[in-house]
Amino acid sequence: MKLTEKKRKDILEAAIQEFREQGFPAARVNRIAELAEVSKRTLYKHFESKELLFAAITDILLDEIAAMPKLHFRSDLPLREQLIAAVRNYVGHLTGEQYMGLNRLVMSELLRDQELAQAFFAKAAMQDGPISGLIGEAMQAGALREAEPGFAAGQLLSMVKHFLVWPQFLMGAKAEVDPDAVIADCVDMFLVHYRSED
Repeated sequence: MKLTEKKRKDILEAAIQEFREQGFPAARVNRIAELAEVSKRTLYKHFESKELLFAAITDILLDEIAAMPKLHFRSDLPLREQLIAAVRNYVGHLTGEQYMGLNRLVMSELLRDQELAQAFFAKAAMQDGPISGLIGEAMQAGALREAEPGFAAGQLLSMVKHFLVWPQFLMGAKAEVDPDAVIADCVDMFLVHYRSED
């Protein structure tokens, strides 16, 4: 890793720490530079403002989802099992400690700043998540009735997140439910609605 890349990484990690501890409005650029062990001038060379630094952190969050392996529909395997495995992996990623902490940090600021929220969700909408990709291919193969894959994936994931992601995100504790049973039930409900009639 080049020195400039390392400094940028150190600045981002320091900013994440400072934003978590102080919140975005109270976070101080001087403190971020101190934590990153760089001069304030070096920090501004990489990020011209605190807002751009925060935007770079939101990009990290989006990049983590984009980096998840793309899933492909396999006609030789039961669709139900493919969906269950895909949703299980996705939920595991969302509830991982690093992602969850970063997500809390970003979402707390998005609640405060609607312009930033609109920009963030516009970027997020452009991503083709692994579940929507799998659903889209299943629709093309005729295993699911035709619909907008992103919308269908959103319906499935909203059900699952209600039980397995939001309790942990908001309260810091997993809901007292069997995650495998929840995922299987949600996939079954999804399939009742979207299963191809053919």
